[in-house]
Amino acid sequence: MPKFTGFPPGTLRFLRELERNNDREWFAVNKPRYEALVREPALDFIATMGPRLLRLSDHFVALPKKTGGSLMRVYRDTRFGKDKTPYKTNIGIQFRHELGKDVHAPGYYLHIDNSGCFLAAGVWHPDSEALAKVRTRIAENPAAWRKAAHGRAFGKCFTLGGASLKRPPRGYAADAPNLEDLKRKDFIAATDFAAKTAESADFVQSVAAIYRKATPFMAFLCAALEVEF
Repeated sequence: MPKFTGFPPGTLRFLRELERNNDREWFAVNKPRYEALVREPALDFIATMGPRLLRLSDHFVALPKKTGGSLMRVYRDTRFGKDKTPYKTNIGIQFRHELGKDVHAPGYYLHIDNSGCFLAAGVWHPDSEALAKVRTRIAENPAAWRKAAHGRAFGKCFTLGGASLKRPPRGYAADAPNLEDLKRKDFIAATDFAAKTAESADFVQSVAAIYRKATPFMAFLCAALEVEF
């Protein structure tokens, strides 16, 4: 089995060049570089993360597949946005819950980009039913939520982010406990890292250690969504 030895020093340079030359002709010529500098090391990272992910939970999946796995596709969906450039200029990897069908499932995420690199955990853009479940659990277990999402160890590493409502969600009073968190439409916690660290063979170990700090947060969200952690 391939073993991750770090993303090559040329990975970010390739992504920067792709940003300047985001067209199909350039990509076709440079696809061997994409394979060597992006896809192959990313798949090695996913494969090497697999056993470490199992130490966190039996229910999150690391799939080192070229398509349909943990590595997010390089091709952009240009159907609905104004930006019609065909390729993503970042590396996105999601280790989603085994019951999840798409990026909206509970999961752990890694993002490498010239504009910033970060790790994240949580639920991004949950549908209305999932969102209601999380809010209900927060409202019914306010102390447990504060411990999971605002505990000292967690807060030293992660920052909660994502979209929020401007007003309390329907059914919640303006003085409800944890109101700012009840307003959230995303339940995502993220932490930045220096791009250079991704070039080290120890990067996998570092990522796993950071994901471990999100365990109470992820366990709370999984319980809210009625899936095993």
